[in-house]
Amino acid sequence: MIVGVPKEIKTHEYRVGLRPVGAEELIRRKHRVLVETHAGEGSGIDDDGYASVGAEIVDRREDIYARADMIVKVKEPLAEEWPLLRDGQVVFTYFHFAADRALTMALLKTKSVAVAYETITDRAGRLPLLTPMSEVAGKMSIQEGAKYLERPMMGRGILLGGVPGVEPANVLILGGGVVGTNAAKVAAGLGASVIIMDVNTDRLRYLDDVMPANVHTVYSDRHTIARHLRTADLVVGAVLIPGARCPVLITREHLAMMPRNAVIVDVGVDQGGCCETIRPTTHEDPTYIVDDVVHYGVTNMPGAVGRTSTFALTNATLPYVLQLADMGYQAAAKADPGLANGINMERGRVTHRAVADCFGLPYEPPSVTATR
Repeated sequence: MIVGVPKEIKTHEYRVGLRPVGAEELIRRKHRVLVETHAGEGSGIDDDGYASVGAEIVDRREDIYARADMIVKVKEPLAEEWPLLRDGQVVFTYFHFAADRALTMALLKTKSVAVAYETITDRAGRLPLLTPMSEVAGKMSIQEGAKYLERPMMGRGILLGGVPGVEPANVLILGGGVVGTNAAKVAAGLGASVIIMDVNTDRLRYLDDVMPANVHTVYSDRHTIARHLRTADLVVGAVLIPGARCPVLITREHLAMMPRNAVIVDVGVDQGGCCETIRPTTHEDPTYIVDDVVHYGVTNMPGAVGRTSTFALTNATLPYVLQLADMGYQAAAKADPGLANGINMERGRVTHRAVADCFGLPYEPPSVTATR
């Protein structure tokens, strides 16, 4: 198989979908690897690193798409990449279709095979390819939130951990999964007063056992969310429903009850976000203000720490890349039901129920009965 690795073109996206060690493993298995010039530069990987293991360095992105049987990326294809995709071509990346109708309809028209990192599951039902970036994003949510609480950034002018004689910031985290857990760890480590909310009482019991004394667990319902929003200096949206749009937990009406110049960092923005007033932003222009509340909606937060994120992501994705290349997507999906869960689209058909339901499109299960 010919595997193509294009350079990411999303604003301030510094990750790359494959490291040289991954390219070497593919080549050892008799596959060919095409890497776009400077694809790894943002992660500190130069072209020589790929060329030294036998990958072909290609100058034009269009040539990568034209020649490759499988594209390995990090972020969803942008509009200028849609025309480059073709019938039957496997695209392995993050898609987050439920937050983007235009992307969904465009990818259907290409008749490519969209295998989404974010909906692949392991034997325990976990999301192994979403977890590493959720860990990064959870930690970054506090790092970024602390920065935007500073007054020059239009925040409240509050130091997250306070100082002797001055109380720390109140941090409210909605969601006790991977993002929320990592956010709570960092916020607690900086000395903030942290509330973490979830609807899973078993998860809350676990978090109550492992978190430090300045983290408190609270069951999530609309009345309790509203009560804690009144005192929250920083709110982290850490809500996820795999493949589907995030539920809205913070409405515009809630903003009026929040402290003036409080900050919302909605990590789930690439799945629509849990805040009604959140919209996608970029690292170049990350925040905006609605009703005196600072909103941070960067859709590729881990891209800012490209080297850490690339290594963490590709550690998890490489076994699946090898499986897809060795077997073809159909045989690989037949052998691994968790991988089959990642097939969101297949040759013009929506094959993930949550995506189909989100847009009222027909759902069909992926065809995994024969090798490609």
